[in-house]
Amino acid sequence: MRTIRIIPCLDIEDGRVVKGVQFTDIRDAGDPVELARFYNAQQADELVFLDIGASHRSRNILIEVVEKVSSEVFIPLTVGGGIRSVEDMREVLQAGADKVAMCTAAIQKPELLTEGAMRFGTQCMVLSIDARREDNHWVACTHGGRKSSGLDAVEWAVQGEALGAGEILLNSIDMDGTHQGYDLELTETISRAVHIPVIASGGAGSPEHLYQAIVSGKADAVLLASLLHFGTYTIPEIKKYLQQKGVPLRW
Repeated sequence: MRTIRIIPCLDIEDGRVVKGVQFTDIRDAGDPVELARFYNAQQADELVFLDIGASHRSRNILIEVVEKVSSEVFIPLTVGGGIRSVEDMREVLQAGADKVAMCTAAIQKPELLTEGAMRFGTQCMVLSIDARREDNHWVACTHGGRKSSGLDAVEWAVQGEALGAGEILLNSIDMDGTHQGYDLELTETISRAVHIPVIASGGAGSPEHLYQAIVSGKADAVLLASLLHFGTYTIPEIKKYLQQKGVPLRW
């Protein structure tokens, strides 16, 4: 089995970490620099910052946060939200990010994945897919999950890999913030369809849910937010549980 990564996700709006349920009912969850420092000390494998405001003002605040965090935290950092051009990618990478994540812009302008991969390498390009179940399949959504693109999420994942994405951040809108577990069927379907790492996101409520995403969902990494932000579990507790289950981890 591949080595699994445990990745806290910090959704940032106007300089604060926030968390919602199914992309709504947003509430404050703390200071991003303090949380990043805390998760670094707890042996998180990576961090993901998502600018959910994605306005020009919010972007400027995010850049300042990335600069502060990258000077103190020495684990890989992925930054996404409102990245619409190669220049936007360069800006966050120069601020200290190791990878950039794109969702809406990649759907609207797929060639951005290829341009970014050519400029910065596929290892820097993360395709973020906000997927919602519709009938018997999943569609990729845009604008923070508010709009359906009409694209089949599985087909879009395959296309994204071909365009230059080096990793997929797979967000289940249906399960987001519910604490009922990841969408295992969605995660497994996409994990089997592509040859690049898939990060499962949306719905974690217990270490058992992470284990299910790894074993049943075939995820290469698991993203966590409220499970960690509000003190339900710590990263060492989660890693200990998974290690006892035989999951290979980074320590």
